[in-house]
Amino acid sequence: MVGVKVATHSEAFASSAAMPSNIVIGLRKTTEIQAAARLILSLGCRVRSHETTLSQRRYTLPTPFHLPSSSMPFSLPDLPYAFDALEPHIDERTMQIHHGKHHQGYTDKVNAALEGTGLESKSIEDILSDLDQVPDGKKTAVRNNGGGYHNHSVFWEIMSPDGGGKPTGSLAQAIDDAFDSFADFKEKFEETAKGQFGSGWAWLVLDGGELKVVGKANQDSPLMNGQTPLLGLDVWEHAYYLNYQNRRPDYVSAWWNVVNWNEVTRRFNAAG
Repeated sequence: MVGVKVATHSEAFASSAAMPSNIVIGLRKTTEIQAAARLILSLGCRVRSHETTLSQRRYTLPTPFHLPSSSMPFSLPDLPYAFDALEPHIDERTMQIHHGKHHQGYTDKVNAALEGTGLESKSIEDILSDLDQVPDGKKTAVRNNGGGYHNHSVFWEIMSPDGGGKPTGSLAQAIDDAFDSFADFKEKFEETAKGQFGSGWAWLVLDGGELKVVGKANQDSPLMNGQTPLLGLDVWEHAYYLNYQNRRPDYVSAWWNVVNWNEVTRRFNAAG
């Protein structure tokens, strides 16, 4: 159980949604510490960890501080691993900013854009698959931020600290059938990722029962073209610049070491 002790303004914290400027979170497990840090970062706050003991770290929050509304249709998903779990291929600070700032930003903005549209109860997949249902004045915001929300939600899942290697089973056979070999698929995917002008993504998608590699600009989702996203690589600079600067090819090459082929195969089988 997580024990929380408020260091200042405890009475105000207990009686309202506003949180104190400083709290001490007593956590017994590393996973609990990581979960608390993810929450604080996802809310746009600076985290300052004093390495005193594993069971107690101090986090600094702005004042006043308000929890987000639970009525919003979409929320930031937790990472399925620690921020530093994908190192050395993707560094901890990049993951903190990417997840807690960029993905949180897309989450907040798509929620705001959907407010009052009558679409709040629909899944993000249903919304992105039919943008014509979105009012014209909101369509661009939903396209950009809804795409960013869903793209990143997939992105975290298709990576793992235990990733790398090659797919097996049904997906491996389908890749061989579509691209002649895994090596040929990998080459085509890398060419797409490295050659994407400006910001965007490279995707392995299922399109009418056929595997394809496609590039998407900005935060456009394959769902917008009737395609099922299976494997995606974010080539926006915020995904790699702290570690790789302008060396996008190095980032693309290193990324294969964290691909979670079990999750990609699961998505492929579910789509089939």
